[in-house]
Amino acid sequence: MRSEFLNIMQERGFIHQCTNLEGLDDLLATTRVTAYCGIDPTGDSPHVGHLIPYLMLRWLKKCGHNPIILVGGVTGMVGDPTGRDNMRQFLTEETIASNCTSIAGVLDRILNSGLESDPIKIVNNADWLRGLNYIEFLRDYGAHFSMNRMLSMDSVKQRLDREQSMSFLEFNYMILQGYDYLHLYRTENCRLQMAGSDQWGNIIQGVELARRIEQAEIFGLTAPLLTTASGKKMGKTEGGAVWLKGDKFSPYDFYQYWRNVEDGDVGRFLRMFTELPIAEIEKLEKLRGNEINDAKKTLALEITAIVHGRAAAEQAAETARKTFEEGANAEGLPRYQVAVTTLAAGIPAYVLFKDAGLAASGGEARRLIAGGGARINDEKVESDSLPITPAHLVNGKIKLSAGKKKHVLVVIVD
Repeated sequence: MRSEFLNIMQERGFIHQCTNLEGLDDLLATTRVTAYCGIDPTGDSPHVGHLIPYLMLRWLKKCGHNPIILVGGVTGMVGDPTGRDNMRQFLTEETIASNCTSIAGVLDRILNSGLESDPIKIVNNADWLRGLNYIEFLRDYGAHFSMNRMLSMDSVKQRLDREQSMSFLEFNYMILQGYDYLHLYRTENCRLQMAGSDQWGNIIQGVELARRIEQAEIFGLTAPLLTTASGKKMGKTEGGAVWLKGDKFSPYDFYQYWRNVEDGDVGRFLRMFTELPIAEIEKLEKLRGNEINDAKKTLALEITAIVHGRAAAEQAAETARKTFEEGANAEGLPRYQVAVTTLAAGIPAYVLFKDAGLAASGGEARRLIAGGGARINDEKVESDSLPITPAHLVNGKIKLSAGKKKHVLVVIVD
């Protein structure tokens, strides 16, 4: 590769598909390129499964190019049908607007963390899609979308092959995303869209639309959809998604998620989820046995620093060290608040473990206790109905543990 950016993408394992890799390489080697990634506000936070394209944008910025984040204030009202068997639940306009603001804050922190340069631009497609006249839009752009091509796209074809209905509203999603790319080309001279490989069909629509209407070549680049070494989908835990927003998934829990990855994933994840030099990563990849835990700690620290900031990452690492190496009731653990009157009445152990987020349900909490994996203040819980009361407080807190790696501090509020 001639361009610094694509060389980095290649050696770190980010490249899956590209519309014209040689042409994109030439462009990046000779021009300051504007590129974008999009996200729909279906929730108030991205999760780990969304992270790869935004790490690609960080590298793009470090290589001197211009990244843009597009938040889908309108496409979020339609819903991307990719990989789904049914239509997404409709969100109110107020919820979508709130989610857009929240997501923009999270991504602004991630994309600018530790980088001394201009902030990354964030745009909302509501700013241009809301003003479109439907009939004029169909006349000007509808003729450039081939129904045959659209029906062959995986997002549509797989849905129909499973004999799951697909609404006309959802079918329009790829048209709107294609128009987004055209709009950014016209207004920002955006020449590259990056995303996960599941978005390939949607990216192609924008590339083709610019070629047909503007006789311009713009590019699409996708990263592989990651699974763990054991084949599991990235970003899921027993308790749910690994969110990038700190009040939904604490920096400590985020650190622990990466600290506990499978041995077979460490090298690949160090390349993709950290910005450490390749030479340093190659040394960490050679660690075996218990020494591989040092590589996992490095991975956890570096990606937590990108997502939550260096100070939060170092605090999470120190909390983990005190908890696991010193057995301390570390102050940095996630907290669950209980009213003093509720605790005074006694809370069955299985209920408290469930409510504190250490089990997904009461049944799971009972099984955890029955299997000997539940501890209160580092003492094994013998009965799931054990009443937890103020007598269990140690220095005003109660430490709950599920196995060796999940801990919560119960704190009392008036």
